[in-house]
Amino acid sequence: MLSRLAAPRTRAALLLTSAALLAGCTDGPWNNPNPESPPGLVTYQSVMTPLPPKHLDPALSYASDESLFLMQIYEPPMGYHYLKRPYELLPLGVEDFPQITYINAEGEIIDPEAEDVAYSVYALTVRADARYQPHPAFAVDDRGAPHYLFEDASESRPYRQISDFPELGSRPVAANDYVYAIKRLADPFNASPMLGFMAQYIVGMEDFSARLKDVPRDGWVNLDDYPMDGLEVVDERTFRITIKGRYPQFSYWLAMHFFSPIAPEVDRFFHNPGFLDRNLTLDWWPVGSGPFMMVKNDPNSEIVLERNPNFREDYFPTEGAPGDAEQGLLEDAGKRLPLIDRAVFRLEKEVLSLWTKFLQGYYDRSGESHGNTNRVFDQAFVVGPNGVELGAELANHGITVSPDVKPAIYYYGFNMRDPVLGGYTEERRKLRRALQIAFDTEEYLNIFYKGNGIAAQSPIPPGIPGFVEGEAGINPYVYDWVDGAPKRKSIEHAKQLLTEAGYPNGRDARTGEPLKIFIDVQSQAISSTSMNWMDRAFGRIGVQVEYRPADWNRTREKLLTGNTQIFSHGWLADYPDPENFLFLLYGPESPLICNCDGANNASYERPEYDDLFRQMRVLPAGEERDALVARMVDLYREDAVWLYGFYPKDIYLNNPWVHNNKRHGISKNTLKYVRIDDDLRERKREEWNQPVIWPLYAMSALLVALLLPGIIAYRRRLRATARQ
Repeated sequence: MLSRLAAPRTRAALLLTSAALLAGCTDGPWNNPNPESPPGLVTYQSVMTPLPPKHLDPALSYASDESLFLMQIYEPPMGYHYLKRPYELLPLGVEDFPQITYINAEGEIIDPEAEDVAYSVYALTVRADARYQPHPAFAVDDRGAPHYLFEDASESRPYRQISDFPELGSRPVAANDYVYAIKRLADPFNASPMLGFMAQYIVGMEDFSARLKDVPRDGWVNLDDYPMDGLEVVDERTFRITIKGRYPQFSYWLAMHFFSPIAPEVDRFFHNPGFLDRNLTLDWWPVGSGPFMMVKNDPNSEIVLERNPNFREDYFPTEGAPGDAEQGLLEDAGKRLPLIDRAVFRLEKEVLSLWTKFLQGYYDRSGESHGNTNRVFDQAFVVGPNGVELGAELANHGITVSPDVKPAIYYYGFNMRDPVLGGYTEERRKLRRALQIAFDTEEYLNIFYKGNGIAAQSPIPPGIPGFVEGEAGINPYVYDWVDGAPKRKSIEHAKQLLTEAGYPNGRDARTGEPLKIFIDVQSQAISSTSMNWMDRAFGRIGVQVEYRPADWNRTREKLLTGNTQIFSHGWLADYPDPENFLFLLYGPESPLICNCDGANNASYERPEYDDLFRQMRVLPAGEERDALVARMVDLYREDAVWLYGFYPKDIYLNNPWVHNNKRHGISKNTLKYVRIDDDLRERKREEWNQPVIWPLYAMSALLVALLLPGIIAYRRRLRATARQ
């Protein structure tokens, strides 16, 4: 009898419990995909797309998405002012700007303006308050010996990630750590992408690399045991780097993560036996003195950074560029950095998933919104009287926009050795100019990038010295200046150039054969729509197009061997100097000349340009250098080296609780400036994720209404049976 009565009572109890749970669930969002942050810590929620970083060793990494992590963890000698534009170089890991001494071939100190500069010596002093993050590599026993120094892999087996090591230590950053880091760049065992380039400048690097090739690699090789001629540790905090000749841009290189300090004991720690098998390497677990440290690295899920408790005193800048104060970018002036406690970067492979979570408030920023991510872009923006504007729904959310014209250029280049399109005769130049005019860059950007780009008039993008605005800055072979703006020359003009080049109506005047051009494209970067557009664009002057799609590896092979006619490429500035773009056209940088992975994929060779480049790269900023840069740009235009180019413009969206959103086109160490209003974030998440639960209440009520008569009748029968 008791068991028979329990069933209807249980049903009723379950119904009441369900209703209570439904009521209780309205206290917070049901759909939060993020794990709870530790109480009292402000966490920045971000994303890594589309792939996790491949390298996190400063000597190995040469990718922008990897630098995003490295520059939060490490502090190279130099850095950049967060707000000022043009970009302003500042001391970061060192106390002051390098003190540069110039020396002749006899070793005598000479005047900086002297003609016979053989060497430049850069003296740097490490900040007295720079200190490494807590890490087991610095843990020592009572005798001062390394705590974690294993004889074989069996001893290290219990340790699988950094959090498994209970003993931690730290120490100040020393001058030798910077020297050791440069030696790691030179060590051929590391295969650093910087070795070939830096060996051209740093004295002794090439010889050092050659010497280390013969060193046995049974375990850790202490690079302190091998001197390099161009490196000197003066004292605990001072070191010198000697470079060949005069190269003013070297100070910019000192702001890149390659030159971040690496403690020898960290290098030794990660060479413990068995560590490599468990990804206990510097390439997986970076160790630095910057504002953050990595506490979790799960590339298939998330990377977590936390505030480095040993980070030096650093403060938000008290001045910026014109207009920064009006935009609220100096509200945190003078505050101690960093302004957040943690940063979580989750892997999101799908753009729409990222977009949805951003709109729900679970990501603080949207990441880059390119004009060609159409579905997302169309949801975010509308075309208004002033161009592309934020849609009303997002504007009502309080979402802000951070546009970023990158110091970069994307381009299609001509192979200047091609028998049809290459060469330096006036006929070949006119042929290339006709194709340049036919490729309407402005229309291309409007259709495929929603106008998110600027047609390039020269190889030098905005924000870099040598970029010229207005009428003086246009390419006169492709544009006219009309009503205060550049206007592309007419198709009729392009046809006339084609005729003068020997191809009237797009046909070879000698053979009558139609002119067909070949464009090598990366398979994943081209669509049938864009190919149809280019067919139509060139068809207007009677030129036929054939596309040769391939993956990146095959495309790169074609570039290295010169087996292209027209190719696509791009370049993002390493540092804010015209040399970093003009070297894309420097003859010796051609892969066919240097027999290397050179940057001059067009194989452009003009003695005047090369001579000007060699002069320009060693001159300090000034009128003489500016004149050389202007002449090189003129030569690029005259020879029509690239089919077209544009400066990419990306758009970042920020939820209303995220502050200090100014983009920096060069530096990635900007996370320390981000401020999150955590209270506002929680309120907005609640507001934007209110569940629609009335259907559940209605279904529950309907279920009760359907079941209740049966339960009542059932209990009446039970009572009647009991009375009998």
